[in-house]
Amino acid sequence: MTTMTETNRIEFKRELTRELDIEKEVVAFLNYREGGIIYIGVDDSGKPVGVKDIDGDMLKLKDRIRMGILPSPLGLFDVQTETIDGIQVIRITIASGTEKPYYKAQYGMSPRGCYIRVGTAVEQMSPSMIEKTFARRTRNSLSIIESPKQNLTFEQLKIYYQEHGKTLNDQFAQSLNFLTADGRYNLNAFLFADRNDITIKVAKFAGTDKSDLIENEEYGYCSIIKSCKAVLDKLNVENRTLARITYPFRQETRLVDADSLREAVINAFVHNDYSDLMSPAFYIFADRLEIVSYGGLIDGMSKEELVSGCSRPRNREIMRIFKDVDLVEQLGTGMNRMMKAYTSDIFVVSPNFFHAVFNYNKLPDNFGKDFTKDFTKELSERQCIILDMLRADCTLTSQKISGKTGVSTRTIIEDIKALQQYGLIRRVGGRKNGHWEIIMP
Repeated sequence: MTTMTETNRIEFKRELTRELDIEKEVVAFLNYREGGIIYIGVDDSGKPVGVKDIDGDMLKLKDRIRMGILPSPLGLFDVQTETIDGIQVIRITIASGTEKPYYKAQYGMSPRGCYIRVGTAVEQMSPSMIEKTFARRTRNSLSIIESPKQNLTFEQLKIYYQEHGKTLNDQFAQSLNFLTADGRYNLNAFLFADRNDITIKVAKFAGTDKSDLIENEEYGYCSIIKSCKAVLDKLNVENRTLARITYPFRQETRLVDADSLREAVINAFVHNDYSDLMSPAFYIFADRLEIVSYGGLIDGMSKEELVSGCSRPRNREIMRIFKDVDLVEQLGTGMNRMMKAYTSDIFVVSPNFFHAVFNYNKLPDNFGKDFTKDFTKELSERQCIILDMLRADCTLTSQKISGKTGVSTRTIIEDIKALQQYGLIRRVGGRKNGHWEIIMP
């Protein structure tokens, strides 16, 4: 039986009751520099006991946190189920907020409403602490900066929400914090509008520096969700698979860990400082891939706290919307996944910029025994891409591959014949209803 321990960032509650002041617990973590996690369904000794009405309690938790705390904590908390030793419990992940002090709406910005985490305990904030914290408050500038354009439309955003079973009603601009205090569209709205002036560049270079530019694509001027998805698709194609195929062995690896690359791209979009209309940029070199976002680390946050999984969104509205459309999963989990594949050395932090640098993986030279053929020396980059595409969708035709790669159908057909001759793929079924099978030696 798993037994967990309460820490400065972890709190246990056996059950959700009316008497449980969950708002106080959440406020304390919002005001704490590292945020934290609250488990419902775990007793004081750290043993999971479960939750009787898990769906009902999750709805109650979301409503109580959303309605009972100010400033709005939307985008700063996440309520999910977690299974421990086969027992379902509720996990509330809370990020450190940027509009401290947070407080219980019922009591306002007073010692009865403001709390902070001290070790494993929750304590009231004193009047002087509240005053000093409020004086240091960093407001979300995107919310108060007026959009340079006011004739904005949001059809793309509505479609993304509909694809995930959600509907934006007539009050969506207010609920998503798209309006300034005087009712004008702000920069949040500008970023998610169908048309804007935000350009996202993906540049590719022939060598290891920027002296020989061979490709320069722009994916901006539209909703940053659409831009983000386009960049993810582009880099997924560039992140080709290295494969050494030697009977009876096969070894393969991608240039960059795919999950880590996805997290880094999304983080660049979510945590970029757009207040000066600067945008993230993506650079593909012969030996590495670099992702650069503007703004450096959030004030008061260290690199050590960042890589440990402490979540502190720079732009909570962007975080919230990306989570609504399933681009962001549970708060704080992305960095943990990246640190399983890489070390913190991939991050280079300066006062104004944040770099994620992924050096390309390589296949070790001593793989396997009794090599008879090394296809990595014979397959072209395009043929490797086609192999990856067929692995992802075995029903692709040469015409569809041609449309996706921009290469003529005739050339694709020749590449597919070569892959068949190498014994890497074979056709199963007829031309219309058949599919490709990847042969794994």
